[in-house]
Amino acid sequence: MSLIRPFRGLRPIPENAADVVSAPFKHCCTTHRRALRRDRLPGYYAYELEAGAHRQTGLVFAASLQAYREKRIKRHELTRPHKETDHLGYLEALGAQIGPAMLAYPAAAHVDRLLAEMTSAAPDTVVLCPKGVTHRVWPIADAAGVERLTRAFDALPALYIADGHHRLAAADRAAQGRRTRAPSERTLEPSDGAVDAWDGFLAAAFPHHAMQIMNYNRVVSNLNGMSEAQFLERVGERFSMTASQQPVLPTNAREFGLYLPGRWFHLKLSAAAGDSDHPLARLDVNVLTEHLLKPILAIADLGDDRRIDFVGGNLGAAELERRVAAGMAAAFVLRAAGMDDLIGVAERGEVMPPKSTWFEPKVADGLVSYLFE
Repeated sequence: MSLIRPFRGLRPIPENAADVVSAPFKHCCTTHRRALRRDRLPGYYAYELEAGAHRQTGLVFAASLQAYREKRIKRHELTRPHKETDHLGYLEALGAQIGPAMLAYPAAAHVDRLLAEMTSAAPDTVVLCPKGVTHRVWPIADAAGVERLTRAFDALPALYIADGHHRLAAADRAAQGRRTRAPSERTLEPSDGAVDAWDGFLAAAFPHHAMQIMNYNRVVSNLNGMSEAQFLERVGERFSMTASQQPVLPTNAREFGLYLPGRWFHLKLSAAAGDSDHPLARLDVNVLTEHLLKPILAIADLGDDRRIDFVGGNLGAAELERRVAAGMAAAFVLRAAGMDDLIGVAERGEVMPPKSTWFEPKVADGLVSYLFE
């Protein structure tokens, strides 16, 4: 079983790529049909993201759902059934996957060298998105290049899902559903022999050391019936607390920023309260949950409690201040998790809490689409 395989991508004509990429996810393939074309030969697609001084280069491919089921493609978070169902509806309605899951591959100098070699020429497609991210695509369809990449990725011990758990889970549900139908309904990619096209999913994999994780912050709508003074007193029982004139952006483990209306505080968990050696317990997202959100605010289920919301670190402290000014009771700033944290959790077969990682820059929908039919 190959970990990855080539496919005939549906891609925008280069001069129309910016319009296609900017389309909403669920409308991309239906509103821009005239701007799309399908490549004649199966292949891979080198893909580069550039945002300011940050640049990462990876590969777009059809990844094996069997490898996902066998845990060679590893997850680090749980999925919600209703979100899976939303994505499943898009897949079955479009007969295509237009947004890749973002994966990470562990240190592999030979893969990095191959991608550097295959992106040395000018890209086929360049798109500058409004958010300041430049996307570049190089199609790779020569048989020798495809074979080299297939072998290089097959030699990797595993791939790790960074972003797109729901897309991948929906693709797996779609494939499993088709297995129960008549064989005449199954579709084959010409390049894949007897492999059903529905047994793959669209993915873009990047070297883990090049990926950029930002923090994922929290805001809460109330203080569990307490006044601000009572809340701060409870927090002070577990954390050292220092007032700050500036937004607090923690850089050390077990440290957090707290914002109440008009006031910033620096929090640090006492050593006695956070001495577990378990990798999940050491994650700052779990430290905040176990030592503040649960015991003080009675927020136990981050995935279902409506009193808590999540704010991507790309929006900065100003967005947290704005949310509190608009009516939220408090905001918490967390240090960003590291790729080693993500891989360590995935290797143990465990999952991180909801909204633990925010990846920037993000892959674009519509640059390369994977057709099931």
